[in-house]
Amino acid sequence: MKKLELLYEGKGKRLYRCEDEDLLISEFKDDLTAFNAQKRGNEEGKGVLNCQISTKLFRLLEENGIKTHLVDTISQNEQLVKKVDIIPLEVVVRNIATGSLVKRLGIEDGKVLPFALVELYYKDDDLGDPLVNDEHCLLLDIASESELEELKRLGREINTILKSFFAKRDLKLVDFKVEFGKDRDGNILLSDEISPDSCRFWDAKSDEKLDKDRFRQGLGGVKMAYEEVLRRIKN
Repeated sequence: MKKLELLYEGKGKRLYRCEDEDLLISEFKDDLTAFNAQKRGNEEGKGVLNCQISTKLFRLLEENGIKTHLVDTISQNEQLVKKVDIIPLEVVVRNIATGSLVKRLGIEDGKVLPFALVELYYKDDDLGDPLVNDEHCLLLDIASESELEELKRLGREINTILKSFFAKRDLKLVDFKVEFGKDRDGNILLSDEISPDSCRFWDAKSDEKLDKDRFRQGLGGVKMAYEEVLRRIKN
């Protein structure tokens, strides 16, 4: 599939038009950003690792009944994906308290939550991607009541699948962010990516961080952490 003009460039990927008007080429970048892009960096090879990790996790979810935008992986850092209209919400699912949840509510860092907490964030860089509730979404005409319920249901279902998958590989799925889009027929599809850029992974024995927090917190070893996640997924 031939890559044509650039349609969009985000923090972690570029989207290109291709010869099929219903498909796009998604190119994973080596760029690293944190704190709404206030901190920036670059890690050579990160895009390749995220592409491989995301491909494997999307295939796993598809095998378990989750519909995704992924069509094929066409190079080490490129995917062929279905064209969708992205719903401007980040669906965040939390299993263990850390990060912004601890700062907002004062919950002890590392506390295992009694249930999977699902939160919605409005995708707007100028506003800092604020936390929103269902009523906010209805006021902003982001999604209907039924669509919001479906997004939250899918978030919980994805969590159930991934949490079990990673537990068998000695990884704690602390929390993660997913995004969804609607295809031309109105079907809601899991989109974007699932990778150490969008998830928090802790080693099950040591609680060592194996995700983008290594960049956020200046811990170093970002690429090694991503490589370790891929190694465990493959095994």
